[in-house]
Amino acid sequence: MEFYDVIKERRSIRRYKPDLVSREQLMRVLEAARLAPSWKNLQCWRFIVVTEESGKNSIAAALADTNPGKRALQTAPIDIVLCADPQASGIMGDRLYYLVDCGITMEHLVLAASAEGLATCWIGAFDEETVKTAMGVPSEWRVIAMTPLGYPDQKPTPGSRKEPTDIFCKEKWGGDVL
Repeated sequence: MEFYDVIKERRSIRRYKPDLVSREQLMRVLEAARLAPSWKNLQCWRFIVVTEESGKNSIAAALADTNPGKRALQTAPIDIVLCADPQASGIMGDRLYYLVDCGITMEHLVLAASAEGLATCWIGAFDEETVKTAMGVPSEWRVIAMTPLGYPDQKPTPGSRKEPTDIFCKEKWGGDVL
């Protein structure tokens, strides 16, 4: 799939087929995440790949029962937990670059998965301590995001997007639209 098609076609998926993801596909997706840029190339992230039902249920327990991501984590063949060491990244003023670094690496993962014909759903609303305990994450580390990974069992329609005239301006805030 062409890069721009991957961006256009990617959707957050919450229903997964039980089909297994090949090790080769998983490694290509993880490699894309590994190659993401980061503050001073410090690569403050770690990924936990969860395939056992008990582990998937443990991290899903960190989500509210009303969160549709809970079932996605329980039923996808793979869950991925993104962790970061805030001390292993830069801070400039009040900007915590570990959050930026993790956003970039997770987006690499999500787009690579889509290019592989796989689906993801970025999950950020969860009880961090529950996940840390379940996955043995050291206390100084943060759990930033999670995603199920697998073959989609749904094809949602694209959501609406703001018009370019609403989000792009030239030279200064409120300037002419490109």
